[in-house]
Amino acid sequence: MTTARPPWTFLSNHGHVLVLVAREPGILLTSLSDRVGISERAARSILRDLEEAGYLSRTKVGRRNRYEVHPDGPLRHPEESRTMVSDLLAIFGD
Repeated sequence: MTTARPPWTFLSNHGHVLVLVAREPGILLTSLSDRVGISERAARSILRDLEEAGYLSRTKVGRRNRYEVHPDGPLRHPEESRTMVSDLLAIFGD
């Protein structure tokens, strides 16, 4: 049974992508976009944003990408800028 997505969430799509990539560094773009609920194009754009900002890096492994999250950076919004990415990821740790 598919559950309807709520009209809003506490994290942005960038936050959802970052959390999923941290959990599954080899995640496929199709799976990432399906799980976040965005298009592949939007997911690719978010990954590029995160990479350009230094929050993750991408390595090509054969025909696939593998991502590495860099948790030592601060969150971007001025109100949360004293909080590190690692703090955010710790909330969602398994």
